[in-house]
Amino acid sequence: MDFQHVSVLLQECIDNLNIKSHGIYVDGTLGGAGHSKEITKRLSKEGLLIGIDQDTNALKAAGERLKDSTCQVKLVHNNFRNLEGVLKELNINKIDGILLDLGVSSHQLDEAERGFSYMHNAELDMRMDIRNPLTAKEVINKYSQEALTKIIWQYGEEKWAKRIAAFIVEHRKTKEIHTTYELVDIIKKAIPMAARREGSHPAKRTFQAIRIEVNEELDIIEDTIKTANHYLNVGGRICVITFHSLEDRIVKNVFKALNDPCVCPPQFPVCQCGGKKEVHIVTRKPIVPSNEELKINPRSRSAKLRVAEKV
Repeated sequence: MDFQHVSVLLQECIDNLNIKSHGIYVDGTLGGAGHSKEITKRLSKEGLLIGIDQDTNALKAAGERLKDSTCQVKLVHNNFRNLEGVLKELNINKIDGILLDLGVSSHQLDEAERGFSYMHNAELDMRMDIRNPLTAKEVINKYSQEALTKIIWQYGEEKWAKRIAAFIVEHRKTKEIHTTYELVDIIKKAIPMAARREGSHPAKRTFQAIRIEVNEELDIIEDTIKTANHYLNVGGRICVITFHSLEDRIVKNVFKALNDPCVCPPQFPVCQCGGKKEVHIVTRKPIVPSNEELKINPRSRSAKLRVAEKV
């Protein structure tokens, strides 16, 4: 199966990783290995790339793409939330850089049967890792109206969350919801016609919310950045690409806390809490795609890259 994935902010990531030829680098969201391929080109035979992905199709495609690399390559079927376990398993004590691209890969969106996209009709699934017992179908058919409202409002930032949840619950009283198109129809009925005319596809935010819930996407960002920071050599960098404001806010706040961990009241002339600065924030404002990139890859339009360096 061809795993097509256009790497977002590719050059910007490579430049900001500050790659040392003999270093150890982690791509926590391997995907089609677009970023990883560029990292391996800059590593000597002493260098090591560790690629992590929970999608077996991605790992297979990446293995093919990276098979001629001159550096060492280790590909791991796992979730980046288990970064510590992965590094321990490989007997790695320190790394020189890590990249996390938090977007759903183009391949996963385009592979209709995965049920990620509101543009294709498929079973409601949305699992990035097929070993995950929770599917989108279960969320839609089993969660209470309150829980659905909360998810769609918090994770989708959808102002019609309450109505959408009510329409879903009303519909499933008579018939279980099985497919993406059934869900799209319900969402369209819930959102008033005038509101549907403006902005993006009416189902976009709800689908985003359900996907985040199924894959616990937001819960794992903070812990992973803190784990990565713990394993980084001084001068090593963390690069994180986000695709919506919820993720970006988490990354920004974690970087901020690692950059200035002092919790003393502002009136204290000298820090008493002993919080030590752990990272320097390289990107005061996030890096966004250039106009050239947007022309080639419109899906990159909401991407933001934030970078921090271990001190």
